Amino acid sequence: MTPQPAPPAAATGPVVVLDPAHGGTDTGARGEGGVAEKEIVLQMARTVREQLVIQGYRVIMTRKDDSNPSYDDRAAIANAYRDAIFVSLHVASTGTPGTVRAYYDQFSTEIAAQPASSAVGIRPLTLASNLVAWEQAQRPYLELSRHFAEVVQSQLARSFPGSPALASGAAVRTLRSVTAPSVAIETSSISRSTRDGLTGAAGPISSAISDGISALRPLSAAGAR
Repeated sequence: MTPQPAPPAAATGPVVVLDPAHGGTDTGARGEGGVAEKEIVLQMARTVREQLVIQGYRVIMTRKDDSNPSYDDRAAIANAYRDAIFVSLHVASTGTPGTVRAYYDQFSTEIAAQPASSAVGIRPLTLASNLVAWEQAQRPYLELSRHFAEVVQSQLARSFPGSPALASGAAVRTLRSVTAPSVAIETSSISRSTRDGLTGAAGPISSAISDGISALRPLSAAGAR
């Protein structure tokens, strides 16, 4: 009798929202032979989703086909959940093949970030006594997102030699309107790697995401007390 695979663990913890970048007429970066970033990241997201579901996470994807939701639509999917983690997947047009980088959003003018004690699961609706503008929604989560990105990058550096040890802050529009800890993960590079070489990064990326979520949980527990 053929042994059956173990069923996925019961879903616990935050909802993981995976965002395969681009889609539709927006192909993203292109490599030799016509391979497009939009196709690679969708395939990667499907693998990452499978791996995270096995670990017991509930996973939502911002797109499951060759569609191209707007930035606001992608953010709205994540913002519909009170307890979420947002991860946007990208492939760089250049860079050292086999390396991966994690980014957190960085505004041109920083303000005080949300205290760590108000972590995952607590969504402030105001900032400085005013409603938060849609394009400013990530501001209260900057410190949590940075912490999440640093843990993810630490794991990526172990899995992908040559990757930087530290995450980077950058103006990432995809993350700007998300009211949750958010990172963008970019694999290099579509111009110098095979399709299999790029999509094969999905497994270690899912492990890095899981490590990042685990690092946020103590902050979430502190905020609940």
